[in-house]
Amino acid sequence: MIEDPAILTIVKDRPRPSAAQIAAFQGIPTGFVCDAMDGTGALTTAISPVDGGLGDWHAAGPALVAENGPAEILATMAAVSLAQPGDMLLAAVEGHQGCSACGDQILGMMKNAGVAGFVTDGPMRDIEGILQVGLPAWCTGLNPASPYAKGPATVGGAAMIGGRVVATGDMVIADRNGVVIVPFARMDEVISKLETVKQLEVELEAKVASGFRTPLDLDAMIAEGKAVSRS
Repeated sequence: MIEDPAILTIVKDRPRPSAAQIAAFQGIPTGFVCDAMDGTGALTTAISPVDGGLGDWHAAGPALVAENGPAEILATMAAVSLAQPGDMLLAAVEGHQGCSACGDQILGMMKNAGVAGFVTDGPMRDIEGILQVGLPAWCTGLNPASPYAKGPATVGGAAMIGGRVVATGDMVIADRNGVVIVPFARMDEVISKLETVKQLEVELEAKVASGFRTPLDLDAMIAEGKAVSRS
């Protein structure tokens, strides 16, 4: 190269869901969202609550994607300055496990910026401080080693996180069970299905509580040729 490239790229004109779309996902269990997407949307189970699921954390908001690369934090630091209140900051480190992707001080800055929650495909560090900050966070575990801030890095674009390509503006819903991504283009479709999913869940919960124990109609399946019975 004739000259070194910029160490940080900031993507402008980032899409963002409407206030009504954001509100529609507040307090909704991740399982309901997955059901509304035909069982899809979840990030890998390696990404889980930083406290092991002990707290009753739930966070939902538009993704602001920080594409760091392995052992890097430059994009995450830049994203804190660019975040809007209610954003979910997603830090991609290509699944690197050799050092932390974020610690309590940067997490505290996110909270000061009004970020709703933090998700990364790498570890975090300073668990005592993280719990004091109180900002919901999902990661792959704990590692005390520090990352670098050398770049190159990109903020506001898209990145592979937890087995899915997540783009800035997608909806992120996270709770004890994990993290789910709703693509920006599918948001209204998923919202329209959530009420039906909730109603079906309420009805099934009531049936199970009253003793229901036959999720499959085996006789009907045999009659239709979907199952066979052998002696």
